[in-house]
Formats: sequence, structure tokens, C-alpha cells
Amino acid sequence: MKRRHFLQFAGSTLATLSLSQMDIIQQGDKYAKVLAQNTRRKFALLIGINKYGGEINPLRGCVNDVLLQKQLLIHRFGFNPNDIKILTDEQATRQSILTAFEDHLIKQAKPGDVVVFHFSGHGSQVVDPDKDNPDGLNSTLVPIDSRYNSDGGVVQDIMGHTLFLLMYALKTDNVTVVLDSCHSGGAKRGNLVVRSRDGGQNFQATPQEFEYQKEWLKRLNLSPQEFIKLRRQNVAKGVVIASAKRNQYAADAPFNDFHAGAFTYLFTQYLWQQTANQPIARTLVDVNRSTKIFSRNNGIIQDPELEINSKQNPNPSIFFTPFNTSYAEAVVTQIKGDQVELWLGGIDARSLEGFEKDAVFSVVNASGKETQFVKLESRQGLVGQGKIISNTRANRDLKPGTLLQESIRGIPSDLTLKIGLDDAFDSNTTSLAQQALQTIKRVTPLPLGQQEVQYIFGRMTQARYQQLQKSQVANLPPVGSYGLFLPSLDKIVPSSFGKANETVTTAVENLKPKFKSFLATRIVKQMLPNSTSQLKVKASINIAGSKNIVSETVPTRGISKQIGISTNNPNKPVTIKDGEIPKIPVGTQIVFDIQNQESTPIYVAILVIDATGEMTIIFPNNWTASEDMALLAAKDKRIIPGDDDNFKLTTGEPFGITEALIVASASPLRTSLKALQGIARRRNITRGPSTANDDEFLDLTDKLLEDLDAGTRRGINVERIQLATGVRGVDANKLAAMAITFEVV
Repeated sequence: MKRRHFLQFAGSTLATLSLSQMDIIQQGDKYAKVLAQNTRRKFALLIGINKYGGEINPLRGCVNDVLLQKQLLIHRFGFNPNDIKILTDEQATRQSILTAFEDHLIKQAKPGDVVVFHFSGHGSQVVDPDKDNPDGLNSTLVPIDSRYNSDGGVVQDIMGHTLFLLMYALKTDNVTVVLDSCHSGGAKRGNLVVRSRDGGQNFQATPQEFEYQKEWLKRLNLSPQEFIKLRRQNVAKGVVIASAKRNQYAADAPFNDFHAGAFTYLFTQYLWQQTANQPIARTLVDVNRSTKIFSRNNGIIQDPELEINSKQNPNPSIFFTPFNTSYAEAVVTQIKGDQVELWLGGIDARSLEGFEKDAVFSVVNASGKETQFVKLESRQGLVGQGKIISNTRANRDLKPGTLLQESIRGIPSDLTLKIGLDDAFDSNTTSLAQQALQTIKRVTPLPLGQQEVQYIFGRMTQARYQQLQKSQVANLPPVGSYGLFLPSLDKIVPSSFGKANETVTTAVENLKPKFKSFLATRIVKQMLPNSTSQLKVKASINIAGSKNIVSETVPTRGISKQIGISTNNPNKPVTIKDGEIPKIPVGTQIVFDIQNQESTPIYVAILVIDATGEMTIIFPNNWTASEDMALLAAKDKRIIPGDDDNFKLTTGEPFGITEALIVASASPLRTSLKALQGIARRRNITRGPSTANDDEFLDLTDKLLEDLDAGTRRGINVERIQLATGVRGVDANKLAAMAITFEVV
């Protein structure tokens, strides 16, 4: 494949379920048996602060973080709502946080109990008299009443040293602390807000903070020297999860129509999806990978960190407690007649717009049969309103707390590409850009900071040029040119900028092909990730001619249902670290390995997307054959390209993140296959990979959804479940749409 390029598709958030994630299926039983102690209590203190005032930047997602954790702890980990204390906004003063930690956690938790402390808000740094770190600073949590002045001085923060003492004072070792904040400054970054208030050498903690620490040293019978030694060795006890490294950003990010901490949302959504108990280190490996992909595709770097100090178990299970292994996308929170309120915490952010009106959830019994259905009628953020659809008396048994699984996704046919307008524009430029973008079908211009955008239309200024140059961004466009930035404004979309000082109208006109290809990928995202699929299929990228697996993806639910399927990976390359995006050197020959473990045939397509919007169609690859070319027989597997395919796949420049999409469907892909054959015919290709231009790419994704919608509608056999004409249904029982992400280096 000498001229095919596996390129970075900037801004895409198609994630990967790598093989390292698969071993969770076999992890959990031993942890559940050890930890299942019915007599112990579970306590949580959840802090979320949005409404900072004065010179402290307000946030938008911290209160939602608290709701994300609360619903997860109650419905997946069995916490009693009465044992969860929440402080938000004005409630979260320095004194109220310290008092709540003492009264709710320290005074109540007994040995063996479970404790969770979560903080979402700004972090900062103050001078550390003991200089634990080379920079002489100690990280802090910023309460609502911090009394900050940008010139420096005393701030009423809670020092990391204080949090150490509070954790140390707990009578139980089963402690988990989650901190979704950072200390790197940065404030607003494009369409993102950074959870950090400026700090440093000019800022000191209050005298009351040090007095409070002295009081606790006396209560704990610790000398100042012992205190210093302990905290320099490790965290106080249990587990501490930080959403970003010390020098990185923690994003307060927009997701569709709500805001949340990028880490907290990915972390809690991941746990809703799991099919087995697993150790915390395993969890963080997978969440770390998802966070890296999300953050880099938004133009920042955010790598979560984990520290463990557990004497009884060096790798404890998440929250030191087993959870309900009936995975879910949603949970019933209220019922009134046949009307239901749902919490949609298990829905992946990339697919949220597929869960509006007409999406369907089901209750699944122990044998895997769908017994009841709830049809979604509306959604606001992660709160949905639905209606019970059932032909039996079973709806009488539907109660608050009932877990629901995705059955049908309802993807709107009029999805748009959301383009943010650079807030550095003057009013005239903003108006011109808005008018130009509004003339493009299915492109929506938006101001920054209000909701999710896929890209930002902006101008390359001298200051941005110099900053990007410092960050070693290659092939920078000229100062004065217009183009597309990633949502943080810290990264650019390759080849999207024009000449210096061209008009806004000209720049937007030249971007039309890009917009079409990006819109097509946005449509595809609504099918992903599809771990909810019940199909039993595996896909991997391997190094050609060897047993080395680069990465493997499965719809976990389909695979976990099949007894006897091994999820171990004896051939995992030693060069691929857990939690990292796999790296493949340029010029490496690779193959796809697709395995159908169903008892019936499935239809398969493989697509690879590059940074210029060019799509490479890897399979099917015999464009003169019938639709059976895309058919993979029951219990069969196929290597692509195989010995008879007469072509090779080799990674090529430019460097960066690449995404391969593997579509497996129980329904025929007739319409999309005809579109693929038409593309190949226009390029005189009879065998091997084919590329698509921007119009063809958009048409192909529409045709693919048409095929999936047709199969979904034909398969609906439950009375009163109907799909509107403006919605394309995707049946989780019939589709597995999986992505494998890797980086060409």
C-alpha cells in the first residue's frame, strides 16, 4: 500500500478498547469474595465548586462531577444515600470541608469500613516551609472562600499536607481520594477551562492552616519530623487518584449539552460499563488511555496518576468494594405511572446525541433476555425522561434503582458539525465568520464556552505562532492566516490554514471540503464506542508475519457471554505499556485479524481515516464481487490483507494518532457496499484499498447508517416501539462498531 497514509485525524475522539482491557472479564470474582463484608458501612464526602468569585475563574462541571460520583456509588457500589454527604458551591468553605471530613468520615468510619473523598474544583500551590518538592511548593485544594488576590499573599486554601493528616486519622485503611483539579495555571484554554487557580512563591497558606495541622499532629501523636518522613514516603493510606500530573491541565470540559470534569466523566462512565470487579490499577490503566485520547484530541495533555498505600492489598479493587456487575448505560431514578426518569451515567460522551428521542433501553434478566423496555422521550444533560414500553405485567416490577442497558440508539439524521468562533476576533470578524459558516449546510457556528464544539475557526496571531513554535508544532501556517484549531486553541488542524491575510469568506469557502469530512466522522462517532453490542466478534491489528498484537478490540458484552473464550494475550508486545496508546514505527507492515465467534455469518467493513479527511477503505477489497465479499462465515476468521489479496498495508507519514474503524453487522450492508463499489469504479480500482473524497466520505457514512437503520427497523418486534423518520436506529444486538487507535511514530 505504497501511497496509503495512516495519518492523525485531529479532533476525532474515537477511542480504543485495547487487549489490556479484556482481562477484566476474569479479574473480579476473587476480589468480590474477599471484600464482600455485609456489615461494613460505606461513607462518601463529595465536593464540587463551580461558583468561584472575585478574581478566581468560575467553573461549570464540578457540581456535575458530584452527581456523576453519587449516582455511581449508589447504583453500582451499593452506597446508602444517607451515608453520602455533598458540599457544593457556597457550602464548600474551607471550614465546612474540614468539619465534614472530621464529622462524616473520621468520626463515623470504623476499621474495615469504606471511605471515598472526591474533590472537583480549582487546585493551586502555596509555599511549603518544609520544601517536600524541589520547587518548594505544596499543592492545595481551593475552597469557595479562598480570598485570592492575583498579586499574591495569604490564601485560605487546604494544603495537601492537611489532607494527608485527615486521611491518616481515618480508622479504616479502605480509603479512596479522587482529586479532579490541577496546579498548572492556564485558566481558560479555547473552549476548555482549566481547574487551576494561579499560585506559587507569592502565595502562603493562612496561619490557621498551620495551627490546624499542629492540632492534628498532637491528636495523632506524631512529631513534625515523623510527619515529614511519612508524607515524603507515600500517600497517607489507601488510594489517591489525581486527574492530571503535577505540571498538566485538568480540563473542565463541555460534553454535548452539559459540562463535567473530563477525567471524572470518563472514570465514572467506564465503571458503569464494566462486567466484572477489577483492581484499581487495571481501572486506571484503561481510564488513563481514554483520558489521553480525549485530552490530546482537544489539544492538551492530561495523564491521570495513581498512588497506593495499602498494607493488606497492594492492588485493591476500585473503592475497596465489589460492585453490581450488571453493567448498564442507565438507571431508573423515579417512576410515576408509565413515566420514568433516568440517569444516563453509562453513556459514552461521543455517542450522547444518539440518545435523544426514540432511543430504547431494556431490562435484561439473568439469562440475557430483554424483558422490559423504556423508550427515551427527551434528555437534558444526563437526565432522561422516558416511557415504559411493555406487553406484560413486568412493568409493575420496574423500580427506582433498576439498571437499564442500551437496546437501540436513535441517531438524528440532521447532525451538524459545531464550529467555535475564536473569541479573539473583533465583532466585525465574528459577524463575517458567522455569516460565512451559516451558509454551509449542517455546519453550526457557536461562541466559545457555552457548549461542545468540534473545532475552532480562528486566526494565527503572532502570539499564537510563537507559543505553538515553543510547543514544537510542525509546519505552522503564516501569521495572519485563518484555519481550524483544536478546542484548546493549543493545537492546529493540519492543512486547514490558507494564505496570510486572506478574507474570512475565502478562508471559510476553502474549508468546505474539510467540514464535510469532519461531519462524516462526527456521524460515525455516534455509532462508537459499541462495547454494548451483543455480537461475539474480535478485531485486532497485528504486525504482519508475526504473532505480535498491536491492539485488540471487542464488544465486551458479546465476548463475555460466550463461555470458554480466552481473553488472555500471550503475544502482547513488550514495547506497548499499559495505559499508553500503541506506537507503530513508520514503514511497519500490519494486518487486521477479524474473528467471527457467532453461530451465524456477519458482514464486515474496515475503514481508516486520515488527517486530510481522506478515508481509506481496507475491506471489502474486491470491488467487482457481490455483497457476499463482505460476509464472514460463522466461527470463521480472516486476515486482511491475506495472501490472496495482492496488496500490503504499511504505516506511513505524517506521524500521529490514527484510527481504524471495524464495523461488524448482523444485517446486510447492501447500500453502503454499493457506495464503496462506486468509489472504486470511479477510480478504476478492482482490488485492494480505495480512498474517498469528502463528498463520497459523507455519502458513505450516510449509506452505512441507512443500512443499519433498515436492519434495526426490520427487527423491532415489540409493540409501541417505533422510530421517527428523522432518526436512524442502531440496534446493539446487531451491530459492533469498534475502533482501534494507534500512533505512527
